[in-house]
Amino acid sequence: MELRPLQYFLMIAREGTISGAAHVLHVSQPSLSRQMKDLERELGCTLFTRGARRIELTEEGMRLRKRAEEIVDLVGRTEAEFRIAPETLAGEVRVGGGETPAMALVADAIAELKDAYPLVRFSLYSGNAADVGERLETGRIDFGVFVGHADLDRYEVLPLPARNRWGVFMRADDPLAAHERITPQDLDGRPLILSQQAHREMQTWFKRDLEDLDVVATYNLLYNASLLARRGVGYAVSLEGIVDTSPASGLAFRPLEPAIAADVYIAWKRYQSFSPAANVFLEKIRTLWG
Repeated sequence: MELRPLQYFLMIAREGTISGAAHVLHVSQPSLSRQMKDLERELGCTLFTRGARRIELTEEGMRLRKRAEEIVDLVGRTEAEFRIAPETLAGEVRVGGGETPAMALVADAIAELKDAYPLVRFSLYSGNAADVGERLETGRIDFGVFVGHADLDRYEVLPLPARNRWGVFMRADDPLAAHERITPQDLDGRPLILSQQAHREMQTWFKRDLEDLDVVATYNLLYNASLLARRGVGYAVSLEGIVDTSPASGLAFRPLEPAIAADVYIAWKRYQSFSPAANVFLEKIRTLWG
């Protein structure tokens, strides 16, 4: 399988039409159509359903889109790394992580490296543990920051000097905001907004199956969940320090009782062959926290 048809396929998926993709790619529409038919023949499946106005991806097409994005990304990154002169320390370091105040530690490491190596660039990706783990496994990021319980056995792991406290975000004028801490009994029968990644922690803390709770919404990143909490839709259970709870924010945060704290780790693939830029970042975090 050649790279160019995959790039063309991704452009069609983005533009939604053969003609639109052909215009962006500066190729003829018949040539682009022919290459897509050849790709479908090579893979033995139909990638598009052709409607009156737009092209839609089939299930196989959506699967290929995900893989093609990974392949094109890795090829482009590899080419960029090998174009750098050996005596020049440059390139891109990619770090993925969930929402946690501990990312400030990563920011400190990046700030120190930028002063010493101004040609090194950094790319940050935000996502939940599953998203970050998948990108780490497929090589689309170099390092992943994980909070709390996560399956990290197949990675090299470095604990960060941070612990995140769990609590409840609610409207600042909510009656529970008058409490110093929030107990499971305080939330009994109240609408909850829970993380999709924290089932184990929540079941342990509530001492109940989550199906028995009034869960009105779930989230993978807190910002949107905080908007629901601000509107009074429910009580968002999450980590402290991620969203603004200043007096002007309209939100309040109260820690859980019994208290729960989550450890934070930075991880990378075992036996990873890093670029020089990523190696410098690895040396820096080991120096700071190893």
